[in-house]
Amino acid sequence: MPILMYHSVSDRPNAETKPLAVRPSTFAEHLSYLKESGFTPLTMAGLAALLHEENDRSLPERPIVVTFDDGYADFHREALPLLRRYDFPATVFLTSGWVSDAGKDAAGRPLDTMLTWSQVREAASCGIEIGGHSHSHPQLDQLSDHELRQELWRNKALLEDRVGTAVSTMAYPYGYSSVRVRREVRRAGYRAACAVSNALAADRHDELALPRLTIAENTSMKLFSRAVEGSRVPLIYLRERMLTRGYAVVRRTRYGLRKVRGLV
Repeated sequence: MPILMYHSVSDRPNAETKPLAVRPSTFAEHLSYLKESGFTPLTMAGLAALLHEENDRSLPERPIVVTFDDGYADFHREALPLLRRYDFPATVFLTSGWVSDAGKDAAGRPLDTMLTWSQVREAASCGIEIGGHSHSHPQLDQLSDHELRQELWRNKALLEDRVGTAVSTMAYPYGYSSVRVRREVRRAGYRAACAVSNALAADRHDELALPRLTIAENTSMKLFSRAVEGSRVPLIYLRERMLTRGYAVVRRTRYGLRKVRGLV
């Protein structure tokens, strides 16, 4: 099953968000293709409910999940109206410290103009699931245990308080996680979590490390259709998967050395 990862939807992204941005017209073309091809959209929470053993319902025909990371303001301006037009639910993984009116809770360095809390609540009222994405968008696998717990718990608590709904899914900033990170994610109360991995999600995958497909500036319509149909993983994704696996080894080694030195 494809889980799609978007970031910015804009005709005028800034230099930092541009590589992972798609134009509104392109996003509309994606939704039109999915609708006409008979895909059934789910939120991440909806998928998690279906995946848990206690749920006796089966997956719908041609399931797909559309997700957005970080919480850019253009989601409200560009993506939300298109999702409503095509009657597609989606999940926004929100970095709570980046929200435009975070006030005393502001943390980290947003890459562009971000959603406000009122826009987040409006999106939620339109059927958009709000998921966690840490509080300040750090590399979670490089944090100390205390810092990691603070990032996860503060993010979840703020989202639930400000939006007024339970938060049961999250996505790892940069896609980085580890056994230690996933253990803390479960302890924080999440039922499912997304990595990147650029692969189709399947039964064999850990529910706390579900892979997603990156949809970005260089994702042509041909690549998009091949990716969601799952007939063959495009070569660009195979390259990214090899790099991700190699970097995971580097990151585990880096954290181990920092721990030995007493830096975490």
